[in-house]
Formats: sequence, structure tokens, C-alpha cells
Amino acid sequence: MANQSRRDFMRHSLLGLAALPLGVGVLSKRAFAQDLPPLDPESAQAKALGYVETAADASDNPAYADGETCANCMFFQADSQGCQLFPQNSVAPRGWCQSWTAKA
Repeated sequence: MANQSRRDFMRHSLLGLAALPLGVGVLSKRAFAQDLPPLDPESAQAKALGYVETAADASDNPAYADGETCANCMFFQADSQGCQLFPQNSVAPRGWCQSWTAKA
């Protein structure tokens, strides 16, 4: 009986250790999904990339084409409304910048 109990303990311990990275990944993703402060269009980086909060406001930019918005850009992260180009801030899903690239 003692051997069977020891085997169960070892099996459960190994399963728990195997599942640990999965659990850490889920918890850390939730912890980092905090609300990001909105990007200020007047910041130096936003101005350098021609960021606007409403894509239609960029219609005079030669790089802009109708239908391009942050929401359909490959750099946009829908869960946090973040952008890989502006990692410390959220961006408007209807916004646009010169680095817009279509999602794959």
C-alpha cells in the first residue's frame, strides 16, 4: 500500500511540474494585460510616425489608403489595444500611423 501511495504522489508531482509553465504563462498574461495609458498624438514618437487617433484625419498623407486602421494592422494587439510600435501605450483602434502593415 505504501508503494502505491508513493507512486501516486510522484505521478501527481510530475504532472504538476509539467503543468507549471502553462499556469505561469496564463497568469503572467493576465498580469500584463493591465490598462495601458492612451498614446498622446503630440508625443515625439507619435509625431514621427504620423499617428492620428482617427484614420480619416490622415487622408492627406500619401502613405494612407482607405480602410487602413490600427485595428487591422499587424502591430495592433486587440486584447490590450496596444501596439508593438508604442509598447507603453494603447492606441485607438480607429487610428492610423505611417507604419501601418496589413495583418497576415
